[in-house]
Amino acid sequence: MRQSNTGSTSPTTRLQAPVVEMDERFAQLTESLHPAYERLHRMAPLTNGELPRSMPKSGVYLFSEGDKPMYVGRSNNLRARYGRHCLPGATHRMAAFAFKLAREITGRVVASYKSDENSRANLMLDDAFRGAFNDAKIRIRKMDYRYVEEVDQNRQALLEIYVTVVLGTPYNDFNTH
Repeated sequence: MRQSNTGSTSPTTRLQAPVVEMDERFAQLTESLHPAYERLHRMAPLTNGELPRSMPKSGVYLFSEGDKPMYVGRSNNLRARYGRHCLPGATHRMAAFAFKLAREITGRVVASYKSDENSRANLMLDDAFRGAFNDAKIRIRKMDYRYVEEVDQNRQALLEIYVTVVLGTPYNDFNTH
């Protein structure tokens, strides 16, 4: 056992020679990405909240306007997550995509993690921004919505990234804050 910077002990992991081929466990996760992307792409789009009773619980979803992919996400409750993007009562904490659209429409694109005029809470106090946010939720509800089932959390995370990269969705980013 070795002591970490935090004072806890953990088993020592030794670096081995560089891997020549992709790790088999990771390769198995990635094999299903493109076929899942194809199923997502082939799905007949849904709009205006008309979700089937038989939809899967977990997976990756895509919002598009016409033939333009806009936003990819993942959820362990696809039906509820859809509503948190676009239902009238969805708050700025629930509707991240709508919040991004509202930032773009109002020109208030600089995120702030302090209690200043650009914080989420303060933006929602601004009538123009709040109106843009509500309009964005309506816009999202009219967008085409597709999904593909994926219950494995690792595959789900990788699939979200894969679809985002392949489609070049403009409202996804994987930046850290």
